[in-house]
Amino acid sequence: MSALSALLLRDIRLAMRAGGGAFIGVLFFLAVVVLVPFAVGPEVALLKRIGPAILWLGALLASLLALDRLLAADYEDGSLDLILTARVPLELAVAVKAIAHWLTTGLPLVAVAPLLGLLLNLEPKASAAVALTLLAGTPAFTFLGLIGSALTVALRHGSLLLAVLILPLTVPVLIFGVAASNAAIDGGLPFGPPFTVLCGLTLASMALAPFAAAAALRQGLE
Repeated sequence: MSALSALLLRDIRLAMRAGGGAFIGVLFFLAVVVLVPFAVGPEVALLKRIGPAILWLGALLASLLALDRLLAADYEDGSLDLILTARVPLELAVAVKAIAHWLTTGLPLVAVAPLLGLLLNLEPKASAAVALTLLAGTPAFTFLGLIGSALTVALRHGSLLLAVLILPLTVPVLIFGVAASNAAIDGGLPFGPPFTVLCGLTLASMALAPFAAAAALRQGLE
């Protein structure tokens, strides 16, 4: 466990030093929220209705920005070879790397979501509800991205392929995340069922993705 804790702290420090990934993600999130009203029009009621979808889509796209660096930095400096031969199970090692990645890139998106919701005319309570669903769903983006990162880590310019591979897998998370947000805001539909499914999708991705990523790394790097 001490080795995993050290790996987690190391990855968090590297992520915070490596080019301000969290800052860039938040800026991109802000850009999406600001630009969409220009495309759909300034109607307040419309923005309020589609606000949760805009926030979820912005969070998804912002998450994709940094996924190509999830394992690439370790591959480039040789650390990934050491992780492959370490005594710590590879599945646990890549899971820890995914957690560190989410803490430095996904969690800041959740933190700023209530503020960005105000730009879309969402009430503070509604913005907080969307942030809660993002808190439950964004880890799935990271762990699904872990699979794509493992498949493309040895490829040059693999970031575009990573997005193509991962986007279809994120559709169920996006659907139930938006559904849970709308249910929390409108009150016409029960919040529990879509939120429960969203949490289930996240837990399933967290449980299965490390094994898929570890298998992809062993196959691709050996």
